[in-house]
Amino acid sequence: MIDARFATQDGATLILTGTGARPAAVELVGARARVAASLTGRGKTWRAVLPLRASRWGGQELPLPVGAYEVRIDGADDAGAGVRIEAVPTTQLGTLRASLEDSLLTVGPPIDPAYDSGEGQDALERRYATRPAAFENAVFFESFYGRNASCNPLAIDRELARRAPGVTRYWSVVDLSVAVPEGAIPVVDGSPQWWRARGSARLLVVNDWLRRRFVRRPGQVVVQTWHGTPLKRLALHRPGFDPRRMAAVVKESWRWNVLLAQNPYAARILGKAYAFLSRPVWVEGYPRNDILVTGDGRATREALGIGPDERVLLYAPTWRDDRQEMVDFIDPAALAEAADAVVLVRGHSRTLLPGRDAEGPRVIDVTGFPDTSLLLLVADALITDYSSVMFDFSVTGKPMYFLVPDIERYRGELRGFYFDLPAHAPGPVVSSQDELLAALGTDSSSTYAAKYAEWREKFNARDDGRAADRVVSRIIDQGFIEIEDAPAPEPG
Repeated sequence: MIDARFATQDGATLILTGTGARPAAVELVGARARVAASLTGRGKTWRAVLPLRASRWGGQELPLPVGAYEVRIDGADDAGAGVRIEAVPTTQLGTLRASLEDSLLTVGPPIDPAYDSGEGQDALERRYATRPAAFENAVFFESFYGRNASCNPLAIDRELARRAPGVTRYWSVVDLSVAVPEGAIPVVDGSPQWWRARGSARLLVVNDWLRRRFVRRPGQVVVQTWHGTPLKRLALHRPGFDPRRMAAVVKESWRWNVLLAQNPYAARILGKAYAFLSRPVWVEGYPRNDILVTGDGRATREALGIGPDERVLLYAPTWRDDRQEMVDFIDPAALAEAADAVVLVRGHSRTLLPGRDAEGPRVIDVTGFPDTSLLLLVADALITDYSSVMFDFSVTGKPMYFLVPDIERYRGELRGFYFDLPAHAPGPVVSSQDELLAALGTDSSSTYAAKYAEWREKFNARDDGRAADRVVSRIIDQGFIEIEDAPAPEPG
C-alpha cells in the first residue's frame, strides 16, 4: 500500500509515500496533459511529489485540466498497474478539486460543492442574474463555452485592452487550466464570481450560444461574433423539423444585440439561420484573422518544437453530430512519414474534452492549443473537410486539401451544405489518405488559381488585418462601454 495525500504548499500537489526501492518514475497521465513527479528517498522509503499543474507550448504553468489521470508507477517493488494506493476523498485545493481512488486521480473545477448542483446554480441565478445593481464598466468574454480564450473574442480583447485599458475584462473558463489574456480576470463557469461577472458586465462578447438560462438585463449589450463562415447547415436550417430546436434557436438569438459576420455571404446565412433579421449585423471581416495578415509564425513554431525549414501540414476536421471524438480518417504518423512533414492534428473544440491527444513521430496534437489562428499562420498547407477553418486559412493564400470520405452521408443525412463544396473548393477534394498523398505530391496551384481567387474575393474581402480595430471602434462609438482618454486607432 502506498500512502497518498493532497497538499497546497507551493500550489496543489499529490504526495505519494511508499516503502522499498524508489520507483524509476511516477507520472500522472491524462488525455490532454502529463505530469512527472519529483522523487526523493534511497533507503527504506521513497516520496513522490506530483504538482497538479502543467505547462504546454512553452506557456505558464496552470492547474491541470478537468478530467481523469492515471497514476503510473514505473519500477516500484509492487511494480505495474496492480500497485495499491490509498484513496483520498474529494478535496478543495484552491485552484481545483481532486480525489484519488484505485490509481485514478479525478480533477474537477474549483467550485464549492454547495454550488455544483442544480439547486446551487438556481440560488446563484436568483442572486446575480436578476439583481438590480448598477452595471460594472466591464466586458465578459466567452469563447467556445469557456474551453479556451481564443477566436474573435480574443482578438477583440487584445484591441480593447490597447484602446480602453481602464475597462475590466472577465473571461469565462471551464477551469483554471485555461490561459486568459494578460490583464484579464478568469471566472470559472458556474462559480459565484462567474454569475456576478456575467450579470454585471455592461458588454458581453461571445462566439457561441449563451447558456445557463441567460437573461439580458435592460441596458446590457451582447455582441455575438460567431465562430466561422458556414458551409454546413446550422440552427433553423438543420435537417429535420424539430419544434423544440426552433424555439431554442429563436430564444437564443433574441439574447443578442449585434451579430458579427466575416463577409456578406455569412451575414445573409447567419441572419436567416438564427432569425436575426431586424437587428444590426456588422460585416467587418473576422478579428481572429488579423494575425494572418500582420503576424509572424516563428514564435509559434518554436513553442511547438518545429524547425524553421520543416514543412507543416495542419489537419483540422470539423466535429460530427453522431460521434464525440475527432474523426480518424488519417493515420497522422504515416502521413508525416510519407509527406516528409510535421503533422499538426487539430480537433474541433467539441472534441477537446472527450478526446485524447494523437501521438507519433513528427505528430503534434494541437487540439488543446489555445489559438487556432496561430496554427494557421505556421501551417504550409491545410487539410480539412467541412470546417469553417477553410474560410480563414484562405486569407493566407496557401494550399488547401479537402479530405471528405463521408461527404455523401454528411451532405445527405447529418447536416447538408449551403453550397456545393466539390464544385467550388479552391483545392483538391479527395476521399482517402492515398489520394491525399498523391495530391500533396502534385503542384496544383495553377489548376485552382481561378477558384482560389474567386473564393478569396467572396469570403475574405474584409480580412485585411484591421477587423478588430473596426469592431472595437464600433463598440466605442455606440457607447457599449465607458471609455476615457482612449488611444486613437492606428492609421492604416
